[in-house]
Amino acid sequence: MCKDSNKISFNFSKDYIWSLTFFLKSLSITVFEHISDINTWVEEQHKQGRSVGFVPTMGALHAGHQSLITLAKAHCDVVVASIFVNPTQFNNASDLEKYPRTLREDLEKLSASDCDAAFCPSVAEMYPTGDKGHWDYGALSNSLEGFYRPGHFDGVLTIVKKLFEAVKADQAFFGEKDFQQLALIRRMVQEEQLPIHIVAAPTIRESSGLAMSSRNQRLNAQELEIATNISRILLRAVGQVNQSAPAAILEEARSALAEIPELKLEYFELVEANTFKPLTTKIEKPCVFLVACYLGEVRLIDNMIVR
Repeated sequence: MCKDSNKISFNFSKDYIWSLTFFLKSLSITVFEHISDINTWVEEQHKQGRSVGFVPTMGALHAGHQSLITLAKAHCDVVVASIFVNPTQFNNASDLEKYPRTLREDLEKLSASDCDAAFCPSVAEMYPTGDKGHWDYGALSNSLEGFYRPGHFDGVLTIVKKLFEAVKADQAFFGEKDFQQLALIRRMVQEEQLPIHIVAAPTIRESSGLAMSSRNQRLNAQELEIATNISRILLRAVGQVNQSAPAAILEEARSALAEIPELKLEYFELVEANTFKPLTTKIEKPCVFLVACYLGEVRLIDNMIVR
C-alpha cells in the first residue's frame, strides 16, 4: 500500500521550458510539458483505436533507450517517451546535481527513433505539493538497492505511478538493467491493479560488455575500460552456476572485484528473481546475480539473469 509522506519542495527554472520549446519546429515529434495536454493527446489516440506504448526515461538517452522505443513501436501503434530527472529518487544531492541533462540531444534522438510524442514535464508539474509515497514489499523493497539507497525506491515508484497516471498508456517498457526496480514496478502494478501492462527488455551492452547507462557519460576512457570488469566477473559467475555452490561463486566474484583497486564494491549477490530471497546454498531458477560498485564518484549497477 502507498502512503503519502515526506513532504518536499523544489525550485523550478524557466530555462527548462525555454530549452524545450526552442526545437519544436525542427522535430518530427510532438512535445508536451503538461499532464493535461498529454492526457488529451493519449485520449485522442485511444478514440482512434490506437494502442499507446510508454517508455519512461530520465534523459541522457543511449542505444538502450532507443531499443526500448523500437520494442514499443513493435508492440503499439504510437509511442510516448518521458524525459524527467526525478529528484525524489536521489538520496545524494551531488548525484542529482551531476546527473547528465541533455534535453536537446534527447529530443533529437527520440525524433530520429520514430517516437511519436515526448512528455517533458517540470518538477513543479509532477510534484505540485511535493508528495512522495512509501511502499514496503519486504525484501524486494528493502534489500540491495533498497538498503544502500534508502528512500530511492519510494522516489522511483512515486514518479512511475505519477507518470502512468499522466500518460495513461496501454503498455510500458523497461530495461532489465535496473532489475530490482523493474521487479518493484511490476509488484506495484499488480498490487494496486494499475491498468497498464509492463514489458521488459534485455540489457543493452557496449561491445566491451559494459551495460549501457546514462551514468557512463561521467566516466573517462580509462574508467570505461576498468568498468568492463563488472560484466566480465558477472559473466564468469553465471558460467559457474552448474558447477559450484552459490556461496563459493559469490566469494570468488567478490574477491575478483576487490582486486581491482579503482572499484569500491557495495554488493555482489545472488537472489531468487521473483522474491529476492538470497541464494547461498542452492540454486533456484530463475535467479539473478546483481552487483553495485563505485568507480570514482560514479555508482554503477549491473545484473545477469539465470533462467
